[in-house]
Parts: sequence; C-alpha cells; structure tokens
Amino acid sequence: MSKQLSRRDALKTLGYSAAMLPFVMPTLARAKTANTAAPIQRLIIMFSPNGTVQDQFWPETQGADFELKKILEPLAQFKESMLVTHGIHNKVRGDGDSHMRGMSCLLTGAELLPGNIQGGSHTPAGWAGGISIDQEIRNFLQSQESTKTRFGSLEFGVAVADRADPWTRMCYAAPNKPVAPDSNPYSMFEKMYGRGKNDALVRSVLDDIAGELKQFSKSLGSEEKVMLDEHVTYVRKMEQDLESAAAQMLDVAAPELPSGVSVSESNMPQIAKMQMDLLVNGFANDMNRVATLQYSNSVGGTRMKWLGFPEGHHQMSHDPDLKVESQEKLTKINHWYAEQLHYLVKQLAETKEPGSDRSLLDGTLIVWGNELGKGNSHTLDNIPFLMLGNAPGFKLGRYKDFGGVPHNRMLMSLAHAFGHNIETFGKPELCVDGPLTALNG
Repeated sequence: MSKQLSRRDALKTLGYSAAMLPFVMPTLARAKTANTAAPIQRLIIMFSPNGTVQDQFWPETQGADFELKKILEPLAQFKESMLVTHGIHNKVRGDGDSHMRGMSCLLTGAELLPGNIQGGSHTPAGWAGGISIDQEIRNFLQSQESTKTRFGSLEFGVAVADRADPWTRMCYAAPNKPVAPDSNPYSMFEKMYGRGKNDALVRSVLDDIAGELKQFSKSLGSEEKVMLDEHVTYVRKMEQDLESAAAQMLDVAAPELPSGVSVSESNMPQIAKMQMDLLVNGFANDMNRVATLQYSNSVGGTRMKWLGFPEGHHQMSHDPDLKVESQEKLTKINHWYAEQLHYLVKQLAETKEPGSDRSLLDGTLIVWGNELGKGNSHTLDNIPFLMLGNAPGFKLGRYKDFGGVPHNRMLMSLAHAFGHNIETFGKPELCVDGPLTALNG
C-alpha cells in the first residue's frame, strides 16, 4: 500500500479485509474423516541420487524368505510390508545425458523435450515431455469430491540444489512444466498452516498496514479517528476469532519446529526430520493425499560430514567398484537414506487416522527410487525401486526380479492402485504390455 494513503483507499482496504478474511484464510483441514471400511489411500514418492551399491542393496533370494543387505537393514521392522524390486529399467531414451533422463524421466516416463541445457557429453535437452505420475494421481484424486483435498499434493525437498534444470526436477504438472520442491521447512510450514513458525495462525491484515494506518490517522479529525479505531477493533476481533476457529479445525496439531535451523547442507539431517514431520502432519489433517520427498537431486554432490565424509556423494559415486573405501562410504550413505525412510514409515505407523483406529501407514504406499541403477556406470537399468506400506494390487513382504521391464509399466500400476485405470503413461511404446501385473504376485 502506498504511504500516500487516501481516506477512501484506507477505509476500502479495511472494509475489504474484514469482508474477505473468511475467504482468503486457507482451509487448514477437511472435516474429520469417518472410520470407513477401507483406509484412505495415499502415495509418497521418495528420491535419493547417484545410484546404489548393488551388492549391498538387493537380497540374494527371491520371495518372502529374503534377508536384508546392509543398505536396507534400517527397514527390518517393516520387512513384511516391503517389496524390494529388481529388473525394472528406465528405458526412456532421446536427448540429454543419463543423469538428466534418469531424473526428469523417473516419474514421467517421457522423453525430454528439445532444449539447450547441455549435460555431460550427450546432446542438450529441455524439460520432460510429460506429466509425472504423482501429479497424474493427484489430478485424478482432485477431480472427485470424495477424495479432493486442500493441496492435492505437496512437494518436499531436502538439500535440493538452488537452481532449476532437468537434473533437479522429477515432478511435472504437464509437459514442459516442472514442479519445484520446497527445501525450506519454515516456508512449507507457512504454506500448510498459513503462518510462520512464530506468527499468528491467521496472518494479520492490520499488522501488514500498521504503519500506513498510523500515518493516515494523523490526517483525520476526532470523529473520524473514533470511527477508524472502532473499525480496526472490529477487524482485530474478527482475526482473533478466525485464528481460534482455524486452530480447532486441525485434527492433529501442527508440529513444533525448532527455531533458527539454517537451510543448509550441513543441517540436512535436521531439515529432513522437519520435512518428514510436516509431511506426516499434512496427511493426518488430510491436506493432501500425494507427497514427494526429494533428497538432493541428480548429480547430487552432498558432503555428508555428519557421517564423517568430506567428499561429495556424486564424486564418490564415480569411483570404481574396486575402490573398497568408496564402496563402503556409498553403502553408508544409502544406509543413511534408508534410516530416513524408516523414520518416515515409523511416524506414519504411529500416527492414527483421525476418527479411526487405523494408522496412516495402513493406507499409504511409499515408493523409494533413484535416477540411476549404479553411479559409476550411469546405467538406467535396474533402478533400485523399493515399495513399502499398503496399496491395492501390490503383494508386499517379498523380493522379486521383474526381468527387465520398462518402469512405465510400474508407473501405470501406481495409477491403477488408486482406481485410475490409464492405458498408457509416458512413452506409449513402453506401455504395450500394460500395467505391471507381476506386482500382484
């Protein structure tokens, strides 16, 4: 608002504020969910970069009688709810290098559009040429009144590079329309709850124009000042009432975030926990039914000093298999990512669905993926996909080799699990055999 505030402008602003507050305040939660026969279905897609250490990720024996290798050991508690997959390939080709296609084609299954972003020694490329499966499922759920939520989806980041390119984006609202993850838990908090951590739940319109009001008041006569004070008091009371009502709308109270944590690589463990707490709380309050959790990005060079590693993750991922020290460090890095997933799954398992005896995990499927199968070869074969939780059409509690199928078929299966029976997804030529029915058994 201009500091040269006319009487008409100021009163119009106050009148507009009072009239519009009930509408501009974000709806913080839907009505409490009844204890229906089936749990509410939700989807989380988690990403970590630079491939895996293959002999420390995949079990030796297929079926239910499998033993977890070092990387997946933190998830032992949830072994019976886990599907470890092998033989699911990203067969999308075209422009761009493997890191670019591995990242931006991971959830879209579509080739990159022509562009001028140069990667590695391969041809330049642009953004992905299709919608990502998380957004496809989000849109499907948002199209139905019974499954529509305030946000539809939320995109959480942890130490994602501060730039926009095909190496940093896995979510797409449409072809050529990347969706950026938010790596700042404080801004995510404000987006979800309509306030900063130490602010009022409803942002005060009066506080926003306090200086202008004070200056404007000096130009008024005594009667006009009384009228202005009465109107300000009315608006303030409305704000307080709205804040009280908004707080009561939350089925589960907003998490208490620690203050003053800088959003930096060195604080990655703290940031990750804050983001996961927000993610679970969003589900508990039915703000969204789809979420993504993106750790770093393709070619992610995170220096995990809390693990005692001064080297960047991407740098080490290029080391040969015979360099034992690097393989051990890479194993510990991926083990750490599995620990993060364990924390998330445990929070879901320990959080009750409001109005129900079930946990949030009972209806949630988590998919953990990567842009590469192996860092030093840049292969897009054998992407280390792990599924955990619950979803119709998925037989969990086992390890299975799928024999080299396109990952597009797995993405189709995710949509089918939500009742969205799409016939193709991404590149049609990679979908000719339909959804991956082998996920059923």
